[in-house]
Amino acid sequence: MNGIDIILDKVDLSILRLMQENARISNADLARELEMAPSAVLERVKKLEQKSVILQYTTRINPGALQQNLVAFISMKAADGLGSNNAAIELAKIPEVQEVHCIAGDDCYLIKVRTSDSSTLMDLMRNSFSKIPNILSTRTTIVLETVKEQQQLVIPEK
Repeated sequence: MNGIDIILDKVDLSILRLMQENARISNADLARELEMAPSAVLERVKKLEQKSVILQYTTRINPGALQQNLVAFISMKAADGLGSNNAAIELAKIPEVQEVHCIAGDDCYLIKVRTSDSSTLMDLMRNSFSKIPNILSTRTTIVLETVKEQQQLVIPEK
């Protein structure tokens, strides 16, 4: 969904801002912050979910707690042909792959992976990526330090 046909008012944007800060905020707290009746806020949240503005509720986990300390970005060239996403669909099925982007330029895809170390990254490349027939080449960039990583969007004030 591209969002073109979705119109959000100031209250919707305030709800999204508060929920993005804390997905566990209660309906009562949302209503109190917005100075609205809880039933009205609940109805708006349900509409935002139905319109696929709110896609899901997640928990952000510290990757280090699961020994997933290595982040790499991998540019891939594929023989899919223009407009085909066969390789992208296969890449998206791999659990260590966190993001798959179809990109312009010499390469076809940019993916983000997270593993425990360089040997598990190599294992991933040998045993998972190599099984995708359309992958022609890869170029890997290993992250040394992450200064900022977030999923939050900039929500306009309106």
